[in-house]
Amino acid sequence: MEARTNRHRRANIHLWVLLAIIGDVMMGLSGSILAFWLRFNTALKGVGHFSVQEIGQYDGHLILGTLSLIGVLAWLDVYEHSKILQFRWVSRRIIKGCLLWTLGFLAVALAFRIEPPISRIYMAINGVTTVALLLLWRRFYDAMLRHPQRLEALQQRTIIVGWTEDAEELQHVLDAQSAGAYRVTGWVATSREMAVQPTGLTCLGHADDLEGILHGNDADLVILADLSGPRERALEIANLCEREMMGFKIIPACFRIFVSGLQLETVAGTPMLGVSRLPLDNSINFFLKRFIDIVGASVGLAISLPIMAIFGAIVYLESPGAIVYRQRRTGIVGRSFDIFKIRSMKLNAEEGTGAKWCTVADPRRLRIGAFMRKWNIDEVPQFWNVLRGDMSLVGPRPERPELIANFKHQIPHYNARHHALPGMTGWAQVKGLRGDTDLTQRIRADIWYLENWSLLLDIQIMFLTFFKRANAY
Repeated sequence: MEARTNRHRRANIHLWVLLAIIGDVMMGLSGSILAFWLRFNTALKGVGHFSVQEIGQYDGHLILGTLSLIGVLAWLDVYEHSKILQFRWVSRRIIKGCLLWTLGFLAVALAFRIEPPISRIYMAINGVTTVALLLLWRRFYDAMLRHPQRLEALQQRTIIVGWTEDAEELQHVLDAQSAGAYRVTGWVATSREMAVQPTGLTCLGHADDLEGILHGNDADLVILADLSGPRERALEIANLCEREMMGFKIIPACFRIFVSGLQLETVAGTPMLGVSRLPLDNSINFFLKRFIDIVGASVGLAISLPIMAIFGAIVYLESPGAIVYRQRRTGIVGRSFDIFKIRSMKLNAEEGTGAKWCTVADPRRLRIGAFMRKWNIDEVPQFWNVLRGDMSLVGPRPERPELIANFKHQIPHYNARHHALPGMTGWAQVKGLRGDTDLTQRIRADIWYLENWSLLLDIQIMFLTFFKRANAY
């Protein structure tokens, strides 16, 4: 009975995915027709040197364009059934897909001289109208899915075997997603001595009785969180799930960082699980980020020269001596470099204390120093570090080697942040994690950035840097 129920539920999921595809096709066609009308039947028809077309001449473009759009969205996993309840994720992929589709379709049409010729203004309008209609349709579609009965049918009922820190973190994330793809219905103990029960989650029994537990609970997925037992137990649970036609997943507890880069690959016929790639390991992404760094740093340096001159003069009047100073920092893969900053402290501020962070009301700080640090003005000379290739505009902030010598032993995964160029600003900084703040939270933010890097994320962080003032340390 349970297996039949699960098969019926999975069939319903595929029907909902089919409905999403049909709706996307209709919105794609509607967006193209609307774009044609705006281009050739409004005041825009007089723009450029393009003869007015009849919509019948564009039939091929409309059909080919819509089918290729659906292909791009499918390539971006928009129609993956485990994602249909994640409206924000789907929306971001739709926007990205429509941008790629617009540029790609126009490039192909121009390169192969497809007849009739296609208007570039029409394609630009088509991209906008299609995105708008797709997002409106997907909002309506998402509201349909969130009906309590449909949501219950679409969510995968999940049982967690064993209870660990990873399982607890997973439960917190899933609980925060009221309309997520998974719903944890209970957990199963793997040791008779396990006395701590997760808050608000029912203990269904012991792993020795898992087969009976699965028969008595309408579950779709089993997640093995505790790998401390014998290898045979994991194999038995996997085989049991296979017999009962249930999904089976393992939380790889040996991996605590870069989990989004985990990939299963085959080496000499042997399957291996490991961290094989991060977004910035891709050469195209690396060079694209470097290009943005060079352009941004060149503009930033030109604009900031008057600012450096003004604040440099103020610093000198308050504390005569060097205005810009060098400080040794650790960068990508542990490589050391000299960072440039406008001096915000007294000369020889660390002569008696050694290397340490600036704190609230630090007596070593200049009067103008608090203002500069609050608005990141002391950091502007680092545009030169970016041009030299020591740093990026966005990335984990570089720390001093003397501090890292202790941090790498005290803070889990500290040195993982050195997989990329350090940045003038970063995700941790716009989240308020700067100066004398929680290092563990800061490292988590840096690792999250490395795992989720995109050009749009860099732009978002640069934009937020101007509006989120740092703590005045």
